[in-house]
Amino acid sequence: MTTSEAGRARGRREQVSVITAAEPSYDEQFRVRRRRYVIMMGMRIPFLIAAALTYHTPWLAISLIVISIPLPWCAVLIANDRPARKRSVVAPGTVNHERALPPGGREIVDERPPADRAGSAG
Repeated sequence: MTTSEAGRARGRREQVSVITAAEPSYDEQFRVRRRRYVIMMGMRIPFLIAAALTYHTPWLAISLIVISIPLPWCAVLIANDRPARKRSVVAPGTVNHERALPPGGREIVDERPPADRAGSAG
């Protein structure tokens, strides 16, 4: 491989473009959510320790405790939340023929034929 070919190959690798809008894998999403949960739950312990150390200043200690109370609830909500789905823009009046239902028939299935009705009335 010559120097110019190597330079072109390297240039192609650096200019990779994404052709799909695929979401991150489930494992990657789970890893990110678990990391957020651990960080938020890890913040609760320092808040409680700081509140214990600042008991001489009651307003500061109480405010630190108040901040630490909703952290577990918020951590669980954030850990269980998936990323929002991306909106797909569809032009009004566009029909997707692959997903469209076939046209329905005019036949009524629930009604008896006229001959049966006359026989049951008498």
